[in-house]
Amino acid sequence: MGGTDMADPSLAYSAPPVTEEEEMEDQEMPVDFERQWKLVNDNPQGFNSWTDLLQYCEQEGHLKASRQALNAFLARYPLCYGYWKKFADLERRAGNNNKAEEVCVEGLSVIPLSVDLWIHYINLLLGTLNMNLPESTQHIRSVFEDALASAGWDWHSDHLWDLYAEWEKEQGDLRAMTAVYDRVMRVPTQLYSTHYEKLKTHLTSNPLQDVLSPEEYEKVKAEYRQNQIQAKKEGSDATADEEEERPPGEDNPANDGKDSEEAVQKMRELILASREETYQQNEAEVRKRWNYEDAIKRPYFHVKPLDRTQLKAWHTYLDWEMAEAEAARAVTEGTGVEGQESSEVKEGIAGHRRVQILFERCLIACAFYEEFWDKYVHYLEPHSVEETRNIYRRACEIHLPYKHSFHLQWAMFEERHGNISEAQRILEGLEKAMPGLAMVRLRRAGLERRVGRLDKAESLLKEAVEENKDKPHLHAFYSIKLARFLHKLCKNPSRARTVLQEAIEISPDNSKLYLNLLDLELSGDLRLNGGVVQQCVSKALAAPLSSDNKILFSQRGLQFAEDFGTTVQSVLSIYEEHQKLLNDLGPKKRGAENGDGDGPEKMSKMDDGSAAAAASLQAVPPTVPPVPPPPPVMGGDMSGYGSYGNWYQQQQYGGYGSYSNPWNQYNQYYPPS
Repeated sequence: MGGTDMADPSLAYSAPPVTEEEEMEDQEMPVDFERQWKLVNDNPQGFNSWTDLLQYCEQEGHLKASRQALNAFLARYPLCYGYWKKFADLERRAGNNNKAEEVCVEGLSVIPLSVDLWIHYINLLLGTLNMNLPESTQHIRSVFEDALASAGWDWHSDHLWDLYAEWEKEQGDLRAMTAVYDRVMRVPTQLYSTHYEKLKTHLTSNPLQDVLSPEEYEKVKAEYRQNQIQAKKEGSDATADEEEERPPGEDNPANDGKDSEEAVQKMRELILASREETYQQNEAEVRKRWNYEDAIKRPYFHVKPLDRTQLKAWHTYLDWEMAEAEAARAVTEGTGVEGQESSEVKEGIAGHRRVQILFERCLIACAFYEEFWDKYVHYLEPHSVEETRNIYRRACEIHLPYKHSFHLQWAMFEERHGNISEAQRILEGLEKAMPGLAMVRLRRAGLERRVGRLDKAESLLKEAVEENKDKPHLHAFYSIKLARFLHKLCKNPSRARTVLQEAIEISPDNSKLYLNLLDLELSGDLRLNGGVVQQCVSKALAAPLSSDNKILFSQRGLQFAEDFGTTVQSVLSIYEEHQKLLNDLGPKKRGAENGDGDGPEKMSKMDDGSAAAAASLQAVPPTVPPVPPPPPVMGGDMSGYGSYGNWYQQQQYGGYGSYSNPWNQYNQYYPPS
């Protein structure tokens, strides 16, 4: 069979009687199975525990235990093609040929690029089917075609092509064998030159009528005759005229039903010349890819991480192949009818399908690397939304079950394409798999809000607040989010105020809660609730907050009094309280700041408000009253607090600017992923 391993004698197992399913159910598990099974369930990501379990089941020769272990293992690590082969062999040895075939089909559905698994499947069929039946031959040929469609363009697919060609030869169909080699001559593979040598040997060692299709044989024969006529015409016009002016219907004497030895030789030269051109084109494509392929040292799946050099090699190869596909597409779009055939060849060798195959190869070796899945979906989405969806599903449900960022990206993809129910399902599933991630709960609430289900969004935020009462940090975070939601969207400041006040009772030392409560009060009608604002400031000053935060609240209270106070006495009273606070907290603050190791780098870490407040203690005597601001210029900026900043002495009130937007600090609430 020409050096292939098809129908290997080692695969010719003797089939014992089929085991009844009832007997299988009653079969007891091996002694140590339950212990090892518990280990893999307690730590499903422990690859070594899985392999120990599988090895134990194999040593015991226990069919039921092996099935249970292999099914569970392959559901988690489906790219381990070697275990699909072991599973199929297990069923075959047990006499379950149909189940063995089902195992191969299932394995190939999840790893269709596995040349080894395709060959194993074909060998299984050759060893179990009755090849004397025509339908068996047709089935094998169909499987070969499926194999080439799935894995035939892989760089390492040479063995599969050779196997197909040799099988056609065994069937006595030399023309089909020629067709197989002609097809592989257009595919850049590692052993491309070996295929060409085999094709030349095949064409020169068999009668042309047996290796060429009738159409090609007649075409080559006509070309040979035309060359003969042209040669004679160039040598002797009289002879050429005599050759061409024979009576109608009279055969050429040179064609007596059997080609001469010289004619056969010339015709072989013609068919080899036509294939030489294809070979040269394919060789050029191989050379362009050779260095990229040579840099890939581990093309198979393994749980061990890849080094940076290997990751970079995949990125570089993918970028190059995508650029080649784009160039091929541009050539195809800009090519007229005259160059259509050559452009089709170019698109076949370097096109979208080629890029997909390379991505699929990459994702076998780099299945645990989110960056490559992300690269694939960004490339694929402009070509096919449904194929992109399948990639997201495969990545998140099999290979990246705990990569929350990619799940969030998938949910956003589904929402962007109008599949709201699927986006909800993805986020709910992620939260069940990884409970406690604030960003997931916020995405769920945001999704419900965007589709107009405000009641559901509110319910999700309220639920998060209730669930995290024992985690003050998260409780405060969700309370702020819920309060903003109630205030801004539900237009219910009263409920928002209640949420923040309840959160303050649980976390009295959380300055962000007081800041948000203050902003809430400031957003109301200041002619009616000015006293509430000052009460909020007083509450913050009485809370166990840091000196910096207390100075900040005092500054904001003073600024509010100057902006909206009704009497100058109230402004001066609040100013005196502010100066007293600076006197009380200033020495403590300076003591902390001027401790051991004072230096510019330490001072630079202080926030702007702290630095300004400290500076004010040294630059301004506490007894100097504030200078009243001049009347605002008509037409000036009356938009809010920003218009008042110019009237304050920078050394006294410079810290307020850095607290104008407290929301930029909320990312601290996200727990580390």
